[in-house]
Amino acid sequence: MSANASEIDRLRWEKFPVLNDGFVCLVDCMGDDGSIVQAARVSYGAGTRKVSDDRTLIRYLLRHRHTTPFEMAEIKLLVRSPMDCWRQWIRHRTANVNEYSTRYSVAIDSAQTTAPDEWRTQATVNRQGSAGFLDEKAGAELTAAEAEFQAASRKLYQERIDAGIAREQARKDLPLSTYTEAYWKVDLHNLLHFLALRMDSHAQLEIRQYATTIGEKIVQPLFPIAWEAFQDYRQNAMFLTGLDVEVIQRLNEYASANELTAPYDLAVFLECQHPSWKELSRSRERDECRQKLTQMGLLAKTSENG
Repeated sequence: MSANASEIDRLRWEKFPVLNDGFVCLVDCMGDDGSIVQAARVSYGAGTRKVSDDRTLIRYLLRHRHTTPFEMAEIKLLVRSPMDCWRQWIRHRTANVNEYSTRYSVAIDSAQTTAPDEWRTQATVNRQGSAGFLDEKAGAELTAAEAEFQAASRKLYQERIDAGIAREQARKDLPLSTYTEAYWKVDLHNLLHFLALRMDSHAQLEIRQYATTIGEKIVQPLFPIAWEAFQDYRQNAMFLTGLDVEVIQRLNEYASANELTAPYDLAVFLECQHPSWKELSRSRERDECRQKLTQMGLLAKTSENG
């Protein structure tokens, strides 16, 4: 019996709410932290290792990007998500999926709604992201229009169904805010990769809420040691490129030669930036490097880098 059997029984079929009418819930789970350790040691049975040794091994495996031991554990979920959010979700092609079919069944009579204070404005730097919120008064008008549109589209859909139109055709004008449901089975390695991407601050808010719920409500209690390592080495960690490391070395040398102490100002960073960036008026890689060094306390914070 898995060490997390009681947690599986407690969590199974509990619907954790996301957005206005979405949810995620555990259907089944195979394996626990011990399954990862067992696979890594290519052995069977409980063995004689202590829990502390298991924790050390799991942390080593995740820290050094070993993958197959984490593939020995699997989680099966039932999720309800708006179709536009599901489009992002299904791009992760490493899971087994069976989705609710609006060709065989009547579409779920529910759509994601947006509160007046939840309308986000388009980011100017990141073309695929958002930044800030619309004022609530203007948002209230959009929310009212949204409700009117969703009601009209559902009415049109139902009229087609009542008229005997095939479900596969009647559905074509349903909005992307319509909820869909799916069974989603994935191994722990690919699930953690999904969570690393979709819990990130750059991910769209809606799918970030789903990922956070899955991670904190389901993965954490079922795989506590792996989750702890994931937080330390993925979620709360920072990836430095070779160019980033070179810039840090150049900063240290420049600061030593000029008797400077961190945090350094922008002029010092530009002096020590990687040579390949110097002739560029705009460089995303340079901007990302600045953000990392600011987070590390090596550069002074400005209005641009927070």
